[in-house]
Amino acid sequence: MSPNMIGALLMMASMACFTLNDTLVKMTAGAVPLFQLIFLRGLLTTTLILVTKGRLGPMHLDIDRRDWGVIAVRSGAEVVAAYFFLSALFNMPLGNVTAILQVLPLSVTLASALVLREAVGWRRMLAILIGFCGVMLIIKPGADGFNIWSIYALIAVACVTVRDLATRQLSKGVPSMTVTLVTAGSITIAAGLASLSTPWVPITNDVAVLIAGASIFVLGGYFFSVQVMRVGDVSFVAPFRYTGLIWALVLGWFVFGDWPGWMTLLGAFIVVATGIFTLYRERKVSAG
Repeated sequence: MSPNMIGALLMMASMACFTLNDTLVKMTAGAVPLFQLIFLRGLLTTTLILVTKGRLGPMHLDIDRRDWGVIAVRSGAEVVAAYFFLSALFNMPLGNVTAILQVLPLSVTLASALVLREAVGWRRMLAILIGFCGVMLIIKPGADGFNIWSIYALIAVACVTVRDLATRQLSKGVPSMTVTLVTAGSITIAAGLASLSTPWVPITNDVAVLIAGASIFVLGGYFFSVQVMRVGDVSFVAPFRYTGLIWALVLGWFVFGDWPGWMTLLGAFIVVATGIFTLYRERKVSAG
């Protein structure tokens, strides 16, 4: 297979792993307090990263002070994003919350223009505007289906946007797996401290299996996402991240019996279409 085809398959595998993780976490159905759940999953994920050291990619701590500062900002954004995303996930259909997350390429492009002063032409700005209109169709402000959890999902998008902007500022010599380890460790420590504010509950065998499975799939998502950056043309591979929405719709239907309404599906289509167009324009601008 060509490098681009391998990259596309790796991106689809990454999205599948992350969505399966979300599904398993949601299947715990509140049997475990949120912070206890995040702590246990993070502890297992961090342990797996350490055990597989060197197999998923180079990992070392010889990083300059500037990059450590960027990693700290990135990790802080990831910690806040984890809380708001999982809170939304427990209270919204899987397909709906995943559809909102598909606006990330648009929000990162917009933030890059506003914060990093990257050049963004009128076509991409128009696509971003249309894409955000699609998000409005998904969350339906003012409608009966709109609630605080939609806001939580949007806050998660904002935090992940900050994370991705910080990632762009890292030096090329910073190993991806070092960043992954620090991020997983930060989430684990933050959740562990927060979990002390509420009583812990015993973990049943069924819930333990779900948490362990979620940890493995999170690690799989990290691994495949790191490999994607080493294979093929990123501008070709990036649109395949939207396969995560397909996984979310299918799993939401089969596992939870949820299927989004036509307005949510229309909004998701608009977001995905404008996101793909934005990536296409970025590719053309880079090639030109």
